[in-house]
Amino acid sequence: MGFADLSIAEIAAEYDLPVEEVYYLCEQLGIAYKTQETHLALEDAKAIISKILSQRQDSGIPPTGAGD
Repeated sequence: MGFADLSIAEIAAEYDLPVEEVYYLCEQLGIAYKTQETHLALEDAKAIISKILSQRQDSGIPPTGAGD
């Protein structure tokens, strides 16, 4: 499995979320991490980002990040 060049902190910053929210998503998805600087496996990063975008779509919040 490849690694994304993204840490938990970078995903939080990119999507304007508190790091704790990304920790919560990691726990929901069963993704292991140690700190906010943990670099994630590519599939794990994709799963977290997909979950963020899905939650925003469900709540009517416009998507941000990844190309903004």
